[in-house]
Amino acid sequence: MKQRTDFLVIGSGIAGLSFALKVAEHGTVTIITKSNEEESNTKYAQGGIAAVLYEGDSHEKHVEDTLIAGAGLCDEHIVRIVVEEGTERVKELIALGANFDKKPGGEYDLAREGGHSENRILHYKDTTGYEIERALLAKVHNHKNITVYDHYFSIDIITQHHLGQVVTSQTPNIACYGAYVLNTRTGKIETILAKTTVMATGGAGHVYATTTNPVIATGDGIAMVYRAKGHVRDMEFMQFHPTSLYNPNEHPSFLISEAVRGFGAVLRTIDGKEFMSNYDKRESLAPRDIVARAIDTEMKIRGEDFVYLDCRHLDRKGFIEHFPNIYNKCMSVGIDPFKSMIPVVPAAHYLCGGIVTDENANTTIQHLYAVGECAGTGLHGANRLASNSLLEAVVFAHRAAIAAIENNRQSGFNEEIPDWNAEGTDYPEEMILITQSKKEVQQIMSNYVGIVRSELRLKKAFDRLEILYNENEALYEKTTISPRLCELRNLICIGYLIIKHAMRRKESVGLHYMAKFGK
Repeated sequence: MKQRTDFLVIGSGIAGLSFALKVAEHGTVTIITKSNEEESNTKYAQGGIAAVLYEGDSHEKHVEDTLIAGAGLCDEHIVRIVVEEGTERVKELIALGANFDKKPGGEYDLAREGGHSENRILHYKDTTGYEIERALLAKVHNHKNITVYDHYFSIDIITQHHLGQVVTSQTPNIACYGAYVLNTRTGKIETILAKTTVMATGGAGHVYATTTNPVIATGDGIAMVYRAKGHVRDMEFMQFHPTSLYNPNEHPSFLISEAVRGFGAVLRTIDGKEFMSNYDKRESLAPRDIVARAIDTEMKIRGEDFVYLDCRHLDRKGFIEHFPNIYNKCMSVGIDPFKSMIPVVPAAHYLCGGIVTDENANTTIQHLYAVGECAGTGLHGANRLASNSLLEAVVFAHRAAIAAIENNRQSGFNEEIPDWNAEGTDYPEEMILITQSKKEVQQIMSNYVGIVRSELRLKKAFDRLEILYNENEALYEKTTISPRLCELRNLICIGYLIIKHAMRRKESVGLHYMAKFGK
């Protein structure tokens, strides 16, 4: 069964929806998403979106803050594009109907987060991403040229490989013709042909056992592009958010926004001592890699499972107004943040690398663009500056739209693409084969490829993951396609890429911290 669309968008977060709205006047747009349409990493973004909006701030300051956080590995050209164009893109979000908190006088209530030299974070309470997602979906639903298919799982993008040609990472002119997708409601695998395909699949936090990401964040887009022989970069730089709520039976972990520390909260050890001053002069407002590593060190030294975030001294009314979701969550698990400190622990949060793109979101595969967290633009370098990710998404969605509109004028559909062949496959006899392997991947990555790494740990992780890869590929060849099977396949691929890139980078930088044992 074949469908045809001018623009195929895989993913329904801020990047995918923004792109869809910008190209919809130039052709038909199909958005596919593997869960409910609003379920994305965007939805769970608490802190906000960084942008230069007042005279006391400047693009140059924002650029400098980003470069410092990225530990010297940011692409400065890309940083300047995002910062300088970001202000206009944020104004577009506001024009689309996204609400951001204002002060009584009418000016925006800009927050400050770790690594920022100025207050420049636009936010809506502590549910900024949810508000942006709401506004974008409202516009998408009202556009006659956009169709949204939820509960459609992307299996693979279609390239010359599916026409029987041998394709390697060195093959010139690899092209994308659309994607094979599983309609999870019917169980049918459909072929969607597209002149332009946009990967907007978000992050990969669930490659780790503890993450703030929604359960859909399994690195699908990056894995699909890598299997299609597209290029990826900077996969070793997984950002661990320093402060997720320590609540061992809850998965994913609930995020305690960095903006809480920007509001004045202080990190303390279990015996109540402030400790960040021992690690950085910026104390609790140091960049995330420094804070997460400091917490990890304190936990290991003391043999504790968490540290505390102390909000007891903060203005109660102001805190509840700014962070109602966090306040209600804490109260729901028996923690009154004005009487007791909040137990927190680092959790996998944001992948700074991803699919290689240029300044217009082109990947190394023709007719294929990547935007949002799945893209490796070069903006973040070795460590993402807080609240730069939503900004990056809208800037490159805009640039991708301009490029894709031109691309579509010159492209057509490849009618030679065959439908998916599921002959010889059957349902797995035991689903435990899949679920147990997923747990093993997550434990391997958490134990050996976490905040602190070593050559020995990386080698152990690689060897164990190779066994799981071989087992799962054998299972994949004979098993009927399902989301859980494909997600496991994708997570193994993501784990392999993180380890591979980490093994290449011998020295510590940013989020990739190598311990020197035995020396």
